[in-house]
Amino acid sequence: MDKLLYLQASPLIERSYSISAADAFVKAYQKINPSHIIQTMNLFDMELPAFDGFTLAARYAIMHGTDPSETEKSAWRAVEKVIEEFTGADKYVMAVPMWNFGLPYKLKHYLDVVVQSGYTFAYSPEEGFSGLITGKPVFIAYARGGAYPPGSEFESYDMQVPYLEHVLGFMGFTDIRRIIVEPTVSDIESLTLLQEKAALRAEEMAGFF
Repeated sequence: MDKLLYLQASPLIERSYSISAADAFVKAYQKINPSHIIQTMNLFDMELPAFDGFTLAARYAIMHGTDPSETEKSAWRAVEKVIEEFTGADKYVMAVPMWNFGLPYKLKHYLDVVVQSGYTFAYSPEEGFSGLITGKPVFIAYARGGAYPPGSEFESYDMQVPYLEHVLGFMGFTDIRRIIVEPTVSDIESLTLLQEKAALRAEEMAGFF
C-alpha cells in the first residue's frame, strides 16, 4: 500500500496559497487512490531535533567510526526518527511559500535534519555524491507574493525553487513536479482567480501521480 507524505511549510493553513493548491492536489489524489495512506505534517507543529552540540558530536562520531556517548546517541536517535518517517514514504507533496526569497526556516531546519550521509545520500571518492531516495515522485506547490518568471529581471531573486529542487535532487529525486502560485500580493478578484486556476491545475496533475 502506497504512502504519501504531505509536508506543509506554512503556519497560515487556511490563508496559505501553497497549502490551498497542495490540498487540492491531495484531495484529488485521495479520491483516485482511496486505499493509499496520506500522512499530513505541518512543520510548524513539529518539534524538530535541534542541531546542537550533542547532535553534531554524534554525527561526526558516526562519520569517523567512533562510538558516541549515550547522550549523543539519544540526540541522534531523534534525528533518525525524522529521517525514517521521511524515507518511509512512497510519494511526496510539499506546500512551500517563499520567505525572503527563499524557504521558511522550518523547512530549512527539516531539510538539515533529513539530508544526512548514509541515510539520504552517499559519498565515495570514486563516484562522488549519489542520492539514496530514488524512484519516488514529489509534487510541490510553491507560492510567492511577487512574480519571478524565467528570463525576467527578477528571476535571480528566486532562491526558493532552485534551492529546494537542488536539495531534493541531491537526495536522489528526479521526478519533481511543480505549480507556482504568483503573485499573491494582488487585488481580491485576481487572487480568487489565481487560486482557482492553481487548484484546477493541481487536480489535473494528481491524476498522473
